[in-house]
Amino acid sequence: MKKTISIVMAVLMVVGCFAFAGCSSNGGAASGSGTIKIGMQGPYTGSTAVYGLAVQTGARLYVDQLNANGGINGKQVELIYYDNKGEDAEAINAFTRLVDEGITAFLGDVLTGNTLAVVPEAYAINMPMITASATAAAVTVNEDDGTVYTNVFRSCFIDPFQGEKMASYAAEKLGVKTAAVIALTGDAYSTGLAEAFVAKCAEVGIEVVAQEGYAAGDKDFNAQLTNIMAKNPDVVFCPNYYEDDGMIITQARALGLTARFLGGDGWGGVADYASAEDLEGSLYCSGYAPGSTDAVKAFEAAYEEKYGEPVPNMFAPLAYDAAMVLCAAIAKAEESGAEAGSDEYKQAIIDAIRTEGASVEGITSANGYSFDESNNPIKDANIMELVGGAETFKEIF
Repeated sequence: MKKTISIVMAVLMVVGCFAFAGCSSNGGAASGSGTIKIGMQGPYTGSTAVYGLAVQTGARLYVDQLNANGGINGKQVELIYYDNKGEDAEAINAFTRLVDEGITAFLGDVLTGNTLAVVPEAYAINMPMITASATAAAVTVNEDDGTVYTNVFRSCFIDPFQGEKMASYAAEKLGVKTAAVIALTGDAYSTGLAEAFVAKCAEVGIEVVAQEGYAAGDKDFNAQLTNIMAKNPDVVFCPNYYEDDGMIITQARALGLTARFLGGDGWGGVADYASAEDLEGSLYCSGYAPGSTDAVKAFEAAYEEKYGEPVPNMFAPLAYDAAMVLCAAIAKAEESGAEAGSDEYKQAIIDAIRTEGASVEGITSANGYSFDESNNPIKDANIMELVGGAETFKEIF
């Protein structure tokens, strides 16, 4: 997404919904007993707003289309959303407010850390929950005892999947023999991908010659990159978010490091944060391949018509899919005759995410959304390559 687009969208969100005020969208229908309320939240302001706004607009597009076609069981779907500013405490407070407002299900959270903060709150009340973008394995499975959070699903990949995929791709497709890693220390997303990548490298015969970390807020990566450069790796796995990745690769090239860079889905939008020359040939794993199918093209056209801008990144289609799966499940739950918001109704939605998801032909999963025993979607990965400054679809792997 162009930086100017994210700034304009963020400003609009601030004007319409000050810092922590709630907003809603239900395709023009009035709120009331004839609506089904779905809660959302995310960073709509701040440095990670590019993710939150994309998730929000993707979900809104599907819900508005659904409402225009009669909604669910004659009821309009109302999205209620709050800006959590990317902060864990704000995320918990926002979720509490959404529950108090009578939401039937929760589509969120956006950032992995914020989602991990909210999951225990949702699990305690068995709130149906699907995230479009939180990738840590711990989002759906308790790391301490292995308990699956039976109410929590996602439409995106998990961190281990992405790390393993990129290691396998490096070995099988690129013939890589040595690799280095630079990841954000203490961040669930970055460390999750990094650990999985390193473990898979050991299996596929890639020697990891350097592992470097950095702290949140760091702007100077020359020390870490100098250490990596001394090891002369074939590739550098950089599983962070686009802004950091852009700075890292820019500084790497300035030092003379010529190794190919690899990343995860956090690279979406990186083209705006480093030069085309520095990014050329870099590869990352993504859940979305622009323009790859007729369904994708139709989605992209509808998005641009509604918002006046092209699809910003993969988080908008992932949110569109998450909304599609969730609404299909709610439609099934409506058939149960249970009272909306009741324990029976919430469980019916959770059950239906599994049964109905398989028949949902999404934008990022044309074969439907089937889920494994840990509530993660079973789907292929798209490999994206930076070519001439553009993030282009290379192949499915």
